[in-house]
Amino acid sequence: MTLIPALKSALLDEAPGVRHGFFTRRGGVSTGIYASLNVGPGSADDGAAVAENRRRVAAAFGAPNEHLLTCDQVHSSEVFVAEGPWNGVRPAADGVITARAGLICGALSADCAPVLIVDPDARVVAAVHAGWRGALSGVIGSAVRAMLAAGAETPRLVAAVGPCIGPLSYEVGVEFLDRFVAEVPGATRFFADGAAPGKHWFDLPGFVLWRLAEAGVARAEWICQDTFTDDEAFYSNRRALRRGERDYGRLVSAIMLES
Repeated sequence: MTLIPALKSALLDEAPGVRHGFFTRRGGVSTGIYASLNVGPGSADDGAAVAENRRRVAAAFGAPNEHLLTCDQVHSSEVFVAEGPWNGVRPAADGVITARAGLICGALSADCAPVLIVDPDARVVAAVHAGWRGALSGVIGSAVRAMLAAGAETPRLVAAVGPCIGPLSYEVGVEFLDRFVAEVPGATRFFADGAAPGKHWFDLPGFVLWRLAEAGVARAEWICQDTFTDDEAFYSNRRALRRGERDYGRLVSAIMLES
C-alpha cells in the first residue's frame, strides 16, 4: 500500500495472503480540525471529503470504495459477519468479520483501540473497535467466537492492536476503576495511581491484549502508538475535548484477504 501512509504490525505482516494497515490522519482531503484523512461518516465533516478519504483507503488495498466495510459503532459487544458490501446500510456493531477475499474489514477510532485479527490458514479476518465499554463487555470474545464459527482455530489466530490512547495518557476516576474491578476480577493490574488523589492511569492496550489472550489468541501485539500524544499523526477524542473542539476526525484500521 503506497498511495497513503499506513502503519504496519510485524506479526500481521507475517501472515500470507493478507493486507492490512493502521492508517494515520495523513494523506486525505479534509481540512480544519478534520485534516486530513478523516474516514468517519459519523463526524460532522464534509460528506464529499469523507467519501474521497474512504475511496483513497480502499484504493490502497486495490479495492472499490464500497468494499471498505466499517460499522455504525455503538460501543457494544456486537459483531457482524460480512458476506458482501453494505449497500449503504451500516450495521450497528463494533466488529466486522469476513472470509470473503476483497472485502476490507475496518475499525474506526480516535483513542479507542482498533484490533485486527487473522487466521491465515482458514482465511478469516476481523477488525474490531474496542473502546473501554466494548473491551469490558466482551467485543473481543465475540469477534473470536465469530471467527471460530467461520472456520478459524485459536492456535492460528494472530492479532495486532493499533494506535490508541496510551497507558500514560488515559487518566480516569475511581468510579471507572470500581466498575472494571466489579465486572472483571483481575483488571486492577491495568490501573496505576494517577497524578492526583482519586485518579488512575488506565492501560487500555494492555487490557485489550489481555482480553485477546483470554479469548485464546496467543500471538498479539500493540504497535505502541499513542493517539493522544501525537497530534500530527492521529485524531484523539480526548485531546479534542481538552481543546474545546466541537468534533474530531476518525482513523481507520483495516485488513483484507487477498484473492
